[in-house]
Amino acid sequence: MKRILVTGAGGSPAVNFTRSLRKAPEEFYIVGTDADKYYLQRAETDARYLVPFAKDPSYIDVLNYIIDKEKIEFVHAQNDTEVNFLSENREKLKAKTFFPDKETVRICQDKFLSFEKWQSAGIKVPKTVIITDKEQLEQAFEDFGGKMWVRATSGAGGRGALPVSDMQTAINWLDFQKGWDGTFTAAELLRDDTTTWMSIWHDGELVLAQGRRRLYWELSKISPSGVTGATGGGETVSDPILDEIAQKTVLAIDPKPSGLFGVDLAYDQNGVPNPTEINIGRFFTTHQFFTELGVNMPYTFVKLAYGEEPPKFEKKVNPAKDNMIWIRGMDFEPVLVSRDQVESEVTKLEKLKKALHQ
Repeated sequence: MKRILVTGAGGSPAVNFTRSLRKAPEEFYIVGTDADKYYLQRAETDARYLVPFAKDPSYIDVLNYIIDKEKIEFVHAQNDTEVNFLSENREKLKAKTFFPDKETVRICQDKFLSFEKWQSAGIKVPKTVIITDKEQLEQAFEDFGGKMWVRATSGAGGRGALPVSDMQTAINWLDFQKGWDGTFTAAELLRDDTTTWMSIWHDGELVLAQGRRRLYWELSKISPSGVTGATGGGETVSDPILDEIAQKTVLAIDPKPSGLFGVDLAYDQNGVPNPTEINIGRFFTTHQFFTELGVNMPYTFVKLAYGEEPPKFEKKVNPAKDNMIWIRGMDFEPVLVSRDQVESEVTKLEKLKKALHQ
C-alpha cells in the first residue's frame, strides 16, 4: 500500500485530493498535515498532524519526523505557500515529490514573470504593467481604456484583485493593499467568462488534460472584485482552440514540463482565451469534479510520481463528458448534473409563467 502525505489537508483542495484517491482502484494510506489547528480537524486522512507554517524554521524538521514515523514515500502539497517552500527545499525532504523544475515553479507563482514569458512567446495575453507610482497608474488607466484589473503578482483566491473604472478607486485600493512596492500590476480588463485547463505532464509529454468553464464564483457578493477563488459552479468543456493555447502557455514557461499545470484563462472581447496565470504543482480546488466523471487526475498524478504506468483514457485531452456541471457551496454536498437538467428547470418556469398569463 502506498503511503502518502498531503499538506494543507484540512483545506478544500486537499480534501478533494484525498477523496479522489479513495475512489482509485487501489488503496492508499494517507497522512494529512495542516498548520491551522481548526482546519486540521476537517482532514479526511488516515492520520493527521498539526505542523508549523512553512515559514517556520522547524517546518522541514517536523515534516521529516512525520515522514519517518509514518513511513511516508511521497509528499504532495495542495496550497501555493507549501508548493513554493517544498519545491525550493525538495532535496531536504525524506520522501519523493513530483514538482516541475524549481525555476518553473518560481515563474508560475509570479503572475508578471509569467506574463512576460507568454508575451515573448507571442501568446495573446492581457496587457499588463507593474505599478510603483501614480504616474504609471494614470498611464495604464489611459492605455487600458479607463477600465483595468489591479491585482497582486502572487497569491491565490483573487488576492488583491479589484476591477476599477476610476483613478481614485485604484489609488485607494493600492494604498489599502500597500501595493506601491512593485508587487501589484494593472492589467487590461477582459470578459467575465473564465476557464481552467488542468493538465498533468511527464518529461515533456502531455499525459492528461481536461477543460472546465467556470460558471460563477461562490460567495462572490462578499468580495470587492466579485472574485473569491472559490468556484461555485463549473462545467466540462472541450475546445480545440483552448487546448492549443493552454499547451503553448505551459511550454512557453517550461519546454519539458513535468507535474501539475493548471492554466487559468480569461476571454477577451474577440472571444480568444488569454492565459492569466498557471496554478503550479497543485490541483485546482474542485478537481473531484473530474473524478466523479471517471477521470481521476490525482490517481494518474500519483502513479506517475511513483514511476508507474498511469491509467489509460479513450483520449488524453478532455476525456470527461462535455456539458456536465459541478455545483458546490459551503455546507452543501457537491451536486453533479448535466446542462440539460439545469436548462429544463428554466423551460418549466417559462411554460408555467406563460400558462398563468393566458
